[in-house]
Amino acid sequence: MSIWRSCTLVLCLLLAAGAARAADSVTIGSKNFTEGVLLGEIATRTVREAGVDADHRRQLGGTRILWRALLEGDIDAYAEYSGTLAEELLRMPGADLAALEAALARDGLAMTAPLGFDNRYAIGMRRDRAEALGITRLSDLAAHPQLRLGLSNEFVSRADGWPGLRSAYALPHRPDGLDHDLAYRALASGAIDATDLYATDAEIPYYDLVVLDDDRGYFPSYAAVLLYRADLATRAPAAVTALSGLEGRIDAATMQRLNGRVKLDRETEAAVAADWLGLDADASDGRAARVWRRTREHLALVGLSLGAALLVALPLGIVAARRPRLGQAVLTLTGLLQTLPSLAVFVFMIPLFGIGAGPAIAALFLYSLLPIVRNTHAGLTGIPRDLRETAAAIGLPPATRLFRVELPLALRTILAGIKTAAVINVGTATLGALIGAGGYGQPILTGIRLDDLGLILEGAVPAALLALAVQGLFEAVERGLTPRGLRLAARH
Repeated sequence: MSIWRSCTLVLCLLLAAGAARAADSVTIGSKNFTEGVLLGEIATRTVREAGVDADHRRQLGGTRILWRALLEGDIDAYAEYSGTLAEELLRMPGADLAALEAALARDGLAMTAPLGFDNRYAIGMRRDRAEALGITRLSDLAAHPQLRLGLSNEFVSRADGWPGLRSAYALPHRPDGLDHDLAYRALASGAIDATDLYATDAEIPYYDLVVLDDDRGYFPSYAAVLLYRADLATRAPAAVTALSGLEGRIDAATMQRLNGRVKLDRETEAAVAADWLGLDADASDGRAARVWRRTREHLALVGLSLGAALLVALPLGIVAARRPRLGQAVLTLTGLLQTLPSLAVFVFMIPLFGIGAGPAIAALFLYSLLPIVRNTHAGLTGIPRDLRETAAAIGLPPATRLFRVELPLALRTILAGIKTAAVINVGTATLGALIGAGGYGQPILTGIRLDDLGLILEGAVPAALLALAVQGLFEAVERGLTPRGLRLAARH
């Protein structure tokens, strides 16, 4: 099989993995924080009650990922905030809801009226620390440059986040970027002095935090709304009616209470959403069932990406060994791919393959190339020259020499590269949960968000065991495929 045919086959596999969902189903997305997931569950169950098949793609990442997924049609709706729309996504500072609706319509989108609460940004401190320093307003922070600020990673870079806040209040601080949920724990432990909050966060009363007064009115209103694709009104009008039925039904106190039931009382988002809607909660899967489901998802990510990489990397490694100049270029390119940050590669693949398994498989495929290409090249070029010359001298055709002599001699080195790629993929695939690919990363991500060690271990332990199992499997395959004579020679 030629390299170009291999690449074509790989592309087809990746496109199939990111294939679009069924046309008669509505897909609701949610951001990677508790309130986003809760609102996603509420919206999904509301649509189902209207008789429309609906699926919830949980914890897909930050604002930009959800926005892009909605524009591309990978999801049909998700919960957003008016301030985020105006300041960050549409770049219309100060725009009212009517102006936002008109701008959304130009992109083929629409939104519901506000759900009933405003979840604006704020900056918070522990009460004892704030009282000791006499800090009650955001402008007071400027007089305390020694304070350690730990801000959520998204807030640090948002147009309506830290850059504008620093300018509005002339703040001299240099904050560290943290996960939003981890920032609360750092604040409670005294590792940081202040962090950004959402007004409906359950941790505010739980940790007895002081919300600093925005005395210069920097933060805009963040009324919660549901964004959806305008064509949903034609495809599933009952779904739009159901989503509109949530308008004005959730006030700030209710949202904070629902958040607290998930984050503090350790109830599931599905159970809390069902209870608030007056519906029966779905029977939750046991831990064994959840682990088995995540194992199947993880194996699919690893198996498809590794299989695709074998189709491309083995021919590339052979070409690199046969043509030294071209080989250096191939090794350099695959080495460069390996240096790219994993999460960035996952996100870069979303425009090509949508959200879910597709971009995760594509990213894992790229990370698998270097170990296989490098070891194939090393194995073939490491064959003693006299053996290659002997095979040529007895008149063996090039293809026969390759498959009957060179590849068997290089097999141990090639298998070592495949084993390395497989083990790397098992670990890296956990990041796929950030873009809706599932796998062992899903319970890890949820466990971090909810500060639940049991959920973290539910993903981390099986991932470690799978990596060990994969390593043992390839070692067994290596022993089975290596000719007996070569195994005996390796022992001496």
